[in-house]
Amino acid sequence: MAYRHTVNGTTYVFPDMRTLLARATPPRSGDSLAGVAAASASERVAAQLALADLPLTAILNQPVIPYEQDDVTRLILDSHDHAAFAPVAHLTVGGLRDWLLAEADGAALAVLRPGITPEMAAAVSKIMRLQDLVAVAAKCRVTTAFRDTLGLPGRMAVRLQPNHPVDDPRGVAASTLDGLLLGAGDAVIGVNPATDSIEGTTTLLRMLDELRARYDIPTQTCVLAHVTTSLRCMERGAPVDLVFQSIGGTEAVNRSFGVTLPLLAEARQAALALKRGTVGDNVMYFETGQGSALSADAHHGVDQQTIEARAYAVARAFAPLLVNTVVGFIGPEYLYDGKQIIRAGLEDHFCGKLLGLPMGVDVCYTNHAEADQDDMDALLTLLGVAGVTYIMGVPGADDVMLSYQSTSFHDALYVRGVLGLRPAPEFEAWMERMGLHGTAPPERIPARLSPALVGLD
Repeated sequence: MAYRHTVNGTTYVFPDMRTLLARATPPRSGDSLAGVAAASASERVAAQLALADLPLTAILNQPVIPYEQDDVTRLILDSHDHAAFAPVAHLTVGGLRDWLLAEADGAALAVLRPGITPEMAAAVSKIMRLQDLVAVAAKCRVTTAFRDTLGLPGRMAVRLQPNHPVDDPRGVAASTLDGLLLGAGDAVIGVNPATDSIEGTTTLLRMLDELRARYDIPTQTCVLAHVTTSLRCMERGAPVDLVFQSIGGTEAVNRSFGVTLPLLAEARQAALALKRGTVGDNVMYFETGQGSALSADAHHGVDQQTIEARAYAVARAFAPLLVNTVVGFIGPEYLYDGKQIIRAGLEDHFCGKLLGLPMGVDVCYTNHAEADQDDMDALLTLLGVAGVTYIMGVPGADDVMLSYQSTSFHDALYVRGVLGLRPAPEFEAWMERMGLHGTAPPERIPARLSPALVGLD
């Protein structure tokens, strides 16, 4: 079915749903690279106007990737809750935007979650300005738990990311201590391994678990190895709290990551069987990012933001503790500059929260992007206002293993301070017991959490 709209005397025709969504997307380099972006601002406005008038039921009835060709499409449509959708089924995309901004409260949004498809979330985000994305996301509350509780009002967690270029346990432990002293780690102490070996992953898992247990820290640890590596580690008795995997919004991109939906289900069941959580059983950790499908030539001609939203349907199916869009990590080929990164980060956070996910954002950029830390400060502040579940805590904001720029432990203290946000309650209580307040100078480090006791003397 073709869609059309006239702007300044020119009628623009969009032959199908995927073209309409792509042309309506705010500018980003990845869509231009893929050849799906609007050719002019006028065409983009025409597409946005046509999209605003589009009934939500049309999106439901015209998947951007055919049902028969893609298991993510089948997951989206087979799990769609028509009863939850009913209160907004009569609306257009523009009508949904108005309802989200003016009428919907947190309770209504929670009921709506299973009735909203990723394409609906992506569509409405395309006709929203930044303040709209912030305002609606701030109403969405998504709570998950494992050893502490994430997503509560007035709270913002931090993933402590103690990466090391050669996976040296002493180096990882040093960065972990640094982060704990500055109030990071309530989301997860999560290491991106330099290699994906079972032996190396197990070594880091055991070290982090020993550290966590020794100081009775109410958090979870994770080595972000491939899901198959985590499965092998669990078979060997390694202390796996969370199973990590990068995912995407099409069957083809997930296969490029070496995963399938049944494999993710198998890993989740294996982690649940360990029963390591104390206050909850959310055991999965997913990362996503605009552009990964195009990198794998697995985007089916769909714009990168819509594909990203479809990845959230995959995440939602496995009740994760954490979902993280690594928004600027892939590079300027997909998000060219700070303006595009800021927009994408707020879109991803909005779509994920609307779909019921515990969304974190890695506020980041690569060194060859037209962005800097001022751009990241702006995005970080906007996300804090929007109620982001967690952000990254990287020593000095400079990841020495992945070679990109993110947010530091001090950046987390900044946004918690100016917005009055606090760590997860169980973690906050632990900090108080340990005499930590997130700003302790070195001479006031409690003896029971000293470098000597962590084995770093």
